[in-house]
Parts: sequence; C-alpha cells; structure tokens
Amino acid sequence: MKKRILSLLCALCLLFACAPTAPALEGEARRAADTLITLGLLDEKNYDLSAPVDRLTATTMLVCLSGGVQGSGKSTRLRDVPQAADEAVSYAVRQGWVKAASDTAFGVGQNVMSNDWFTMLLTMLGRNDFTPSEAAVYARRVGLISRAYTGLVTFGDLCESALEVLRFRYPDGDAVIDRLVARELCAPYAVSALGLNRQNLTARQIADRYMSAVFSLALYDTEEAIIAEEVSADASGFFIGADGLAVTNYHSIAGAIQAVATLVTGESFYVERVVWYDVGKDLAVIRVSRTTIDNREISRFATLELAGTTDLRPGDIAYTLSNPLGLGLAVSEGVISATARQVERYELPCVMNTADISQGSSGGALLNVFGRVVAVTSGAYRVGNSMYLAVPVDIFKTLDLSAAGLTLTEVAAKEATQQTQQKPSAPVDEEPEAVRGAS
Repeated sequence: MKKRILSLLCALCLLFACAPTAPALEGEARRAADTLITLGLLDEKNYDLSAPVDRLTATTMLVCLSGGVQGSGKSTRLRDVPQAADEAVSYAVRQGWVKAASDTAFGVGQNVMSNDWFTMLLTMLGRNDFTPSEAAVYARRVGLISRAYTGLVTFGDLCESALEVLRFRYPDGDAVIDRLVARELCAPYAVSALGLNRQNLTARQIADRYMSAVFSLALYDTEEAIIAEEVSADASGFFIGADGLAVTNYHSIAGAIQAVATLVTGESFYVERVVWYDVGKDLAVIRVSRTTIDNREISRFATLELAGTTDLRPGDIAYTLSNPLGLGLAVSEGVISATARQVERYELPCVMNTADISQGSSGGALLNVFGRVVAVTSGAYRVGNSMYLAVPVDIFKTLDLSAAGLTLTEVAAKEATQQTQQKPSAPVDEEPEAVRGAS
C-alpha cells in the first residue's frame, strides 16, 4: 500500500510539474491518459493514442473501472488470453459484460468498435435498456459521454471515455469514482487534486455533463408550415423526467400546433402533450415522445435536477444551456445580477443575470455552479447591457404533473377561445416596451 501511495505521489507531482501551458496542451486524449495514470488506473507508458484498441485492452480497462476483480472464480481457460490477463477476462465474461468469440477463444486481437465498447461499459454500469447497435448514441443521450464516437475505438478514445465514466452513477446512486476510492484503487488525495470530486463546475464541465438533457425546439404554427417544413419559431427546453417530461416557456409554444425537439445527438422527437402551462408565469411542462420522428423507440432521456432560487444570491456564477438563434445547443456563462426582479410581463419575480441568451433561447436552463436548474431562460431588457431574464422553477417542485394534458392544437384553440391577446409571444411592437422575449 505504501509503495502504491508513493508511486501515486510521484505520478501526481510529475503530472503537475510537467503540465504545459494552455496553448501547448496536446489534446483531450493525452490529458485523459495522464489523469488515468495519476489515478493508478493506467500504467505509465508511452501510449500511441491513435492506435486501435483490441478486445483484451478494452476488457482490462473495463474491469479496472468496475473496481477490479471481486471474489474468486473459475478461469474460462480461453486459449488466446495471456496468463496475466486471465483473471480479469474470466471475471468480465462471468459477469456478462463481454462475450468470448467462441468456446475456446476470447478474440484477443480483434479491434473494438464504438458500439462494442459502450455496450461493455453500459452493461458494467447496470444499464440494460439499450440496443447494442446504438450503444454509443445511447451513451451520449443519457449523458455518459459528451461527444459522438463512431467506428473503431482508438486508445485515445478509450482514455477519454473512461475518464468521463468516472463521474457517472450506478443505478444505486454511487459514482464510479466513489467506488474506486472506497475499494482503495484510487487515492482520495489524487481524486481531489485532479478536481474529479469538485462540486463547483466550470462552463466546460456543465456543457459536458448536462447538454444531453437540453433540446432545441422547432415550432410550427400552421398546417402549411408543417407541409412546407418551414419552422415558424425556434425555442429551447430541458428534461426533468427520463420518460420525456420537460420544461419550456409558455410563449415558446403559444400558437404552435406542432413542435419537434432535437437533442445534442441529432435525434428528433415530436412533442406529444402539454401537461401543464401558465400564461402569466410564462411556463409550460410538455411531454416529448420517446419515439424518434423516424420511428425508433428509445428508453430514456438525460435529465436536469431542479434547485430553485432559495439559495441563490447576487454575484453567484450561472450558466445557460439553450438554442440561441436556432443555431443549435450552446452554453454561456455569467453572474446572477438579481434574484427577484419584478418585470411587467411576468407574474413571478425574475432572476436577472448576465449569461448570454438570444432569440431561440426561450425555455432553456439557467443553472447554478452545481449543475442544477434555478430558472428558465425567457427574455431580456430591450435596453441596457447583459440584462437577461429567467423565470424561477420553484413552482415545479410542488406541482402535480401526472395529468394527461392537452395537445398543442388544443392549447392553441383554448387560448384563442379565451382571447388571451397579451401573451409573451406577441410581435415585438406589441410587447411591453422594456422587455423582449427570447423566442
């Protein structure tokens, strides 16, 4: 144990002493490999990060991430597995995380494809609600990874994805890194020094971890627009339920008869129902279909946790995740300017902040440094600098959202019948002079 601690200390010192300045960084793969070496999850070698990964290497990494071989068991005695790796490979096969190529051979030298690798990872993490042929897309959809992986897995890919897996949670709530520390496979001081357990997140970490739970919304106001595939307006939204329950602004969906939610993966889904909405509060809860528009069934969405504004203070760092200008999902950073600003067009006091939003950002998430949602990005003052407005999400923590709700067409008809003319989505020259919407 003392030798292990000493080696970790040396590796940690070496890592930080030799760390290049930002412009000279070698890239994500190299940093990921260095981090895994420091944690003791990878041997310190001169790895070729561009080399394809074989099944033996991938399986060894998988068992390492799982916390190592637990207990003892019978060897599979696969003839092509080196003796030094037999215990790990046998354990992975017994656990059902990976299959041997045949009764007598593991297929040690076979290269690993992205879907193969993420099937192994997801199975080890206790997930069974995915299709192996789409494992890489599933992994990104649920927030396991932050970028797309396709084709052959390189050693750099292996390191990057392994590093992201460390903060992912098992079904029981434990993070992978926490189990490794508990089993004394990773030293707590190394985890802390590398910032792997830090609670306050950077903009990069917010985007990496939570962009998968946000979506862009394309709205269509007429049948003609639907047929012509001409989007009437762009907006944003985010999931609060793995089954498709999501939040946006009311003014984002006002008057629309069809809406399409598109994830960071590029997958698109129709909005099925409006579960709840309030015109004056400018908030809506919608249900997004779990069938893609090209008729593929998916099992779950990534979600964001609601924090509300109780602990929010002026000067706190804030982040937005939304769809500015309808150009695609993006992150921005700012500070909380005021926590309860009274604004003419909103019934609820708004959170004023400096995290940039634009047209199309309505319905996006305003998050605190812990990655929890405090408000829904909704609008901005017409004059002044960086005076963006968001509606608090506190109300959602007490609402009953189990109702079937209405279709978008039914909501539009209901509001038209009630002649609600002062809705936030009115043309610019009809809006209150001081404020504009972000849709």
